[in-house]
Amino acid sequence: MRLTHPTGDEAIDLDEVDLVGPVLHAEGDPHAIWLAMRTHDPVHWQQLRPDLGFWSATAYDDVARVLRDHTAFTSEHGTLLNLLGRKDPAGGKQLPATDPPRHTRMRSPIQRALNGRAVEGHRGVIRDEVRRLFTRVVDGEPFDFAALTDQLPMAVIGTLMGLDRDDWSHLTFLTTQAVAPDDPEFVRPEGAQATLHRAHRELFACLQDAIAKRQGGGNGDLIDVLSTMEFEDGAGPLTAGEIVSNCYSLLLGANVTTPHVPNAALAELTVTGTYADWADHSELLGSGIEEALRWSSPTSHFIRYATHDVQLGKVTVRAGEAVAAWIGSANRDASVFPDPYTFDIRRNAQRHLAFGVGPHFCLGHALVRITLEEFFQELFAQFEHFEPAGEPEHLHSNFIAGIKHLPLVATRRKGPRTFSRASSS
Repeated sequence: MRLTHPTGDEAIDLDEVDLVGPVLHAEGDPHAIWLAMRTHDPVHWQQLRPDLGFWSATAYDDVARVLRDHTAFTSEHGTLLNLLGRKDPAGGKQLPATDPPRHTRMRSPIQRALNGRAVEGHRGVIRDEVRRLFTRVVDGEPFDFAALTDQLPMAVIGTLMGLDRDDWSHLTFLTTQAVAPDDPEFVRPEGAQATLHRAHRELFACLQDAIAKRQGGGNGDLIDVLSTMEFEDGAGPLTAGEIVSNCYSLLLGANVTTPHVPNAALAELTVTGTYADWADHSELLGSGIEEALRWSSPTSHFIRYATHDVQLGKVTVRAGEAVAAWIGSANRDASVFPDPYTFDIRRNAQRHLAFGVGPHFCLGHALVRITLEEFFQELFAQFEHFEPAGEPEHLHSNFIAGIKHLPLVATRRKGPRTFSRASSS
């Protein structure tokens, strides 16, 4: 998604806006539309066809409420715009599409495996992977920064899940294809829907193979956590299909979000010439990363369905109606983030919703933060300067706000430089 700097003076007819179309999110300006909605119609109705429509929540408080209040807004009927009008087969089985109390029981053992203390021990592995990726950057020669960052989350989550390294590259491609089946770079000749189905089939087959290899003994990784999970309510362990579905959710959550944080940050830092300011102030690593999360907002939206008539802002959302909670819009709400269209590493951005809020707060937030800490520390230690080498290309997706290509030229530091490393998340 293009991260623009709208002024509010743009001529936008909200009755003509289509927030579903992926082309808008790659080539248009959703941020100008969201600003107009926050100003004039913060809970806006879009009619897709005579029997189908949805509400868009764009103000921070409304988005936070929709995501937090699972009793009023359920996730079990579907969590993405692309599923509107269809039953989500993952409802009640996959963590993102399951409400408490079952969601809480499913989440707890995975959360323990991914908490800050647990993932801190993987910091060295993450650092090694970052350094390995940076060896591919040739001083003074154009390279695709996004192609490099694309490989990082798979190296981390692939290790934690015990997936074969030989499969990492293909799994990364498939997860991107699954969230951007309309993108010209990923769509198959048969069309977007066929692309999505094919990507899902291949991903599930790869994960089923990985699980099958565990028969007779596990490795103590995340797949084992899911495979051995028991519920106190007597519901028994997860079925084989539920294990695969939740492995898919973990893989997708890592691969299609984490790389777009440094991509969005570097795109802005190179244009504004402020890379050196952050690189020269190690004490601003943490605040800069939180600002990068706010700025990038890689997960653009989640859908929830009203369980009963609910007053949201000035409108009544009727039982069964869908609400799109636009996270990218909430993170530009000037009432919470003054001067929201400025990337400010000195901002206190900790209230951002990039990880969501409420029961579905991102399971891997500690892992993401540690990964970003290691990435930016190594980036600042090795590289003095970056310049644009072409225009960024954005992902055609209404779900993931991503940069798929970011041409840059890097200037390496002439001598060794230390950067005060974080020791905990």
